Amino acid sequence: MCGRFTLTTDPEQLQIAFPWVSFPLNIKEFKPHYNIAPTQPVAVIPNTQEKKLDFFVWGLIPYWAKDPKIGSRLINARAESLSQKPSFRNAFRRRRCLILADGFYEWKLETNKKTKIPYYVRMKNHRPFGLAGLWELWHGKDGSVIKSCSIITTTPNALLEPIHNRMPAIISPNAYEKWLATEEKSPDELQSLLISYPPDEMDAFPVSRFVNNPVNDTVECITPLINR
Repeated sequence: MCGRFTLTTDPEQLQIAFPWVSFPLNIKEFKPHYNIAPTQPVAVIPNTQEKKLDFFVWGLIPYWAKDPKIGSRLINARAESLSQKPSFRNAFRRRRCLILADGFYEWKLETNKKTKIPYYVRMKNHRPFGLAGLWELWHGKDGSVIKSCSIITTTPNALLEPIHNRMPAIISPNAYEKWLATEEKSPDELQSLLISYPPDEMDAFPVSRFVNNPVNDTVECITPLINR
């Protein structure tokens, strides 16, 4: 599961990392977020003809849903079952995206089985990356439109395995073009992209339970926990 993540990278550095993306004119007003939680807006690059950064609600609302509140239960999509789940199978073929991040959290159950310690996971070079995502447009009866997305999860790599049994699928930069192709893709063409990311490029360390409260959105969320 991926229930929280961060995007703290300076906007200019984001543009350097994703030079082929059209960024909104007000991107310089973007503020760092250390504790992005479900139902909040997240930075997304959808597989539309114009590769443009946009902001979608985190929690996918299927186009056929009667109540948009279903999105709060669809923040993650398991890579292994995307082609079978009604909520995700059409989006997997047609509406894929990158969800921009520079780190994420996973909670490790301690040996006493009562306490969970949050761990912060990021690239060793601290660069931003693209989480594999699916997106949808939901149309309300009042004419409103909600753009929403879900993060795809996969099996953990060797770094994450001792911490949690899932991790977000991170798309390798050399696979961005294939993942964001505008034409329909079969599950067989895409499944190989949804594997665990190489552990030797990543770092993980425990942080304070301060991050457990989504109201807290400061650098303290990612400060390494020294005294455990």
